[in-house]
Amino acid sequence: MQDIVIILVMTLPMLLFSVYPGLKLGDYLEEKYNIEETTKRKVVIITTIVFTLTLSSLLYYL
Repeated sequence: MQDIVIILVMTLPMLLFSVYPGLKLGDYLEEKYNIEETTKRKVVIITTIVFTLTLSSLLYYL
């Protein structure tokens, strides 16, 4: 349980580093597949959250 709390606390500063990949993926999908703006926002938010949790977990366990 303590590991999960530490990882979640580490995600807050990692948001600064993980917004850019989410924005780039959203722009790419909008340009390539002509997705709507609401779908693009969902992709950006989900990508940012997943990338943040992955980065925090890697930093904690490595």
